[in-house]
Amino acid sequence: MERNLNPHPKKIALFLIVFAFLFLPTIDALAKLLGDRISAGQIAWCRFLIQTILMGPIFFWALRKHKVQKILLQFMRGVLIASTTVLIFASVKFMPLAEVIAIFFIEPLLVTMLSAIILGERLGWKRLAATTVGFFGALVVVQPNYELFGLLSFLPFLAALSFAFYMILTRKLSQVESAGVLQFNSGLSGLIFMSVMLATFSNFDIPMLEIKMPQEQEWILLILIGVIATLGHFILAFASKYIEANILAPFQYFEIVGATFLGFWLFGDFPAPIAWLGIITIVLSGIYVFKNETSKKTGFLQKKR
Repeated sequence: MERNLNPHPKKIALFLIVFAFLFLPTIDALAKLLGDRISAGQIAWCRFLIQTILMGPIFFWALRKHKVQKILLQFMRGVLIASTTVLIFASVKFMPLAEVIAIFFIEPLLVTMLSAIILGERLGWKRLAATTVGFFGALVVVQPNYELFGLLSFLPFLAALSFAFYMILTRKLSQVESAGVLQFNSGLSGLIFMSVMLATFSNFDIPMLEIKMPQEQEWILLILIGVIATLGHFILAFASKYIEANILAPFQYFEIVGATFLGFWLFGDFPAPIAWLGIITIVLSGIYVFKNETSKKTGFLQKKR
């Protein structure tokens, strides 16, 4: 006779997941606050430095049990998450927070497409249709921003594409590596990549890769970004142990709620009615795809930042 699982961990996990997805947009809001003086690249560098420091003890404890697997792929995964982070932080400097997050959520739709191309996973016509509709929704959100910011309004698309490849690698690596080791290696790889990028291009007048000495209050915000990002990943990892990925995944759209609130509260930004049409289209398309991803082991629960 099978024993029923204690319902309390599931309730706690569900509460934590809702809290996490509502709270995670704080990372992007803090990056937007810093964006007038601190570059996206420098913010990302600090974010990965904090993650590496916090995850270090877990990594070295895990090394006692087994060797790190597929080092090159893990480094590539770190480069992808670093690229995603820089692109998101650069996006929120110019665009409303909620609209950046909404456009970024074409990522699971991109993962669906790339999984069919790279991993050979079956892509039925229903999922293909939902993915196509989701892309049109993203274009609806981008349209008014394109009139204001030109090609910069497509930065969230590039971020979503980068994160989609990151998730493909996560699926492959999670079969041979623990979550703690993966998170440390992504932080360290992201830190190395951003260090090289900043050292190489900071003198080339590229706004997103400039280096400036942060002031005292800016240091506090930079540390908060790293701490919130690392803890957010931990909450998601905890929740995934108790609740199935296909149930949890749609909850990530609470990020749009959190981003809308923070954008309005801190910056006076609120999506226009036409943007809401696109946002709702993206959400409905994404939820449909999520519901058809029950066979995926890792899902779409690990965040970009």
